[in-house]
This record gives sequence, structure tokens and C-alpha cells, in this order.
Amino acid sequence: MEGTRLSVNINKIALLRNARGGAIPNLLQVAQDCERFGAQGITVHPRPDERHIRYRDIYELKEVVTTEFNIEGYPDDRFMTMVLAVKPHQCTLVPDPPGVLTSNSGWDTIQHQALLTRVIAQLKNAGIRVSLFIETIPRLIEQAALTGAHRIELYTGPYAEQYGQNRQAAVAPYVPAAITATAAGLGVNAGHDLNLHNLRYFKQQIPQLLEVSIGHALICDALYLGLENTIQQYLRQLE
Repeated sequence: MEGTRLSVNINKIALLRNARGGAIPNLLQVAQDCERFGAQGITVHPRPDERHIRYRDIYELKEVVTTEFNIEGYPDDRFMTMVLAVKPHQCTLVPDPPGVLTSNSGWDTIQHQALLTRVIAQLKNAGIRVSLFIETIPRLIEQAALTGAHRIELYTGPYAEQYGQNRQAAVAPYVPAAITATAAGLGVNAGHDLNLHNLRYFKQQIPQLLEVSIGHALICDALYLGLENTIQQYLRQLE
């Protein structure tokens, strides 16, 4: 059975590049290096203001990424046009309002059922796997399956916040959430604030875990440990 895959979110590399203009660090080279160092996927999450990943970056990345390409974002018209043109392996839909700093909540799949059903049908018709960013509420996970999604991505922010105080309590909601998802025919991804300290335990408690998407913590670790070493350490946490 294939293990949990590591997809590296390279938003922070683009943010660093944009801080000075120009092309340093080179986003395309970093994506290729992440793959060469063992990452099994590349994730990007463009925002409307393009403060890190720019829309043109995504078209260029499509030409060089050889592992799984995952594009995250809110399915407005501009985002959908881009995703349907690029055709990544996976599209992770996130309920971000326009000015949000980072993704900090999951979909209400009941309230937004009509929207999600419509856009997921478009993505599936284009041959794109669809994942929904979601919290650990069983009825919302069950509803996610009815929208036509292939997977969910469990929002792990609350887990990371509580991990230092009580890791058993922190992971407790995620165990039945993953079971509910699997029973509903959904694959299970996870992401947000997973790091070298809390990733292994999460993986051990969630055997259904197919993929994690990690950016901020991984890039921060790379400042001290180097990118290749950091990716290898994250992969070891998932063994």
C-alpha cells in the first residue's frame, strides 16, 4: 500500500521573490528541486491580489512539474478559468474570502452545496480530481460526498494549536472524521500548520491519510536545515 504523499506548497517562495521583484528565488527551479529532493507533489494557492503565487506562475509551473500538481483556491470565475485551462492533477477548493491572510476554516458543504456541486462537475468533466478543504464535522463530510468531490482535505489548524498541550485530545476529532470520509467514499488529505513536531503523530492516528500539503513550516525549517534535508525529514515523518 502506497504511503502518505508529501506535496510542498511553494507560496512562501513566491512571497520572498515578490518582496524584491525580479526572479530570485526562481520559483520554477525551487519546484523542480523539491521534486528532485523527494516531494511527491507541488501545491500552489493563488490569492486574488497575487501577493505570492501569480496566475502566470501557474501556467509556467504546469510545464515543469512532473509530480502531482495541486492548485488550491476559491472557485470564482477567474480561478475556474485558470484551473480548467491548466488541468492540474488535483484542485483543492477552499472557502477563502478575498482578503483572508491564510485559510482558517473549511467549507459548509450544506450551505454551499449548489455552488460546490456545479463547480465540481466542471472540474471532473475536465479530468481533474477534486478535494474540499473541510473541518471535522461528520455531517459536512457526508455532504461533501454528495457534491461529487473525490477527496476532502482536513483543516489541521486546530490540531496544531492543541498539540503541545494534549496531543490525544488534539487528534481526537480527526479520527472519526477520517473514518466518516472513508465510509462515504472520500479520500483523505490534510493540511495547515503541520510540521516536523506534530506530523508523525497525526499520520500514526490517521491511517487513511493519502496526502499532506505543507508550505509555511517546511520553508521555515529549510532556512535552518536546507531544502533537501528538510524535505527528507518530512518524508521520514510520513513513513
